[in-house]
Amino acid sequence: MPARRLDGKVLAAAMRSEIAVSIAARVAVGKRPPGLAVVLVGDNPASHAYVRNKQKACAEVGVVSTLHHLPVDTSEAELLSLLASMNADPTLHGILVQLPLPPQIREEQVIEAVGPLKDVDCFHPENVGRLVTGNPRYLPCTPYGVIQLLRRNDIELAGKDVVVVGRSNIVGKPLALMLMQKPTSSNPAGCDATVTVAHTRTPDLGGVCRRADVLIAAAGKAGLITAEMVKPGAVVVDVGTNPGPGGKLVGDVAAGVENVASALSPVPGGVGPMTITLLLANTARAAELIDG
Repeated sequence: MPARRLDGKVLAAAMRSEIAVSIAARVAVGKRPPGLAVVLVGDNPASHAYVRNKQKACAEVGVVSTLHHLPVDTSEAELLSLLASMNADPTLHGILVQLPLPPQIREEQVIEAVGPLKDVDCFHPENVGRLVTGNPRYLPCTPYGVIQLLRRNDIELAGKDVVVVGRSNIVGKPLALMLMQKPTSSNPAGCDATVTVAHTRTPDLGGVCRRADVLIAAAGKAGLITAEMVKPGAVVVDVGTNPGPGGKLVGDVAAGVENVASALSPVPGGVGPMTITLLLANTARAAELIDG
């Protein structure tokens, strides 16, 4: 039997409705709507597409979105100056700098220049540290999108063997932390799972993956996970977004896995819509933290 489809589009639409209701209630009592500033440097086509999707999603739920599109030759000092003004702007609750950045701009400097309260991507070292200690201010968008996709499809994580293939700062590392942590009132993303982190240089990657009750592919390598690497009946989440033939997005999971897994997220239409939805949720939370 083909794997059950973990449809991120449908779930994201339901969650965005919840966010829109909460924002409408906030505005109804005279509070400022959440404001999100998006900074795009250069003309990367993929980045443009992501930004358009984010702006559309903001409009759907009542987040006021502002785009700052800077030329590709923008200096690091110019970008840092813009971020300083955004940190001081009371109408902005979230700041998102679209990555990647041109080579003349150091990514780590930009990440640290976004004020921690407005860091709705959860990239700032302070927010990462809070996540590590189990007291997060915000939850990283893609990792929490994965967890929500699983939980809201009634897939149990507590006590399960979960393998995360990928070790990036954006997905693999924070996702592994959230999966292994104990759930608490201040850390609702904790999952009580037993977690293994693997990557493209892991010896016998297939053998490691076959142990997983839940297998999460986030290595950024098209077709890395094949059917032979998946335990029959395992749940597979594909976080990969790789360029494929004709410009079509393809995931890290190869064709054929749907015949082995019990559930599988598609690419596109799986984790991607969830990432943007959790960005909206973080922006709404930032407005509550900053303005009350």
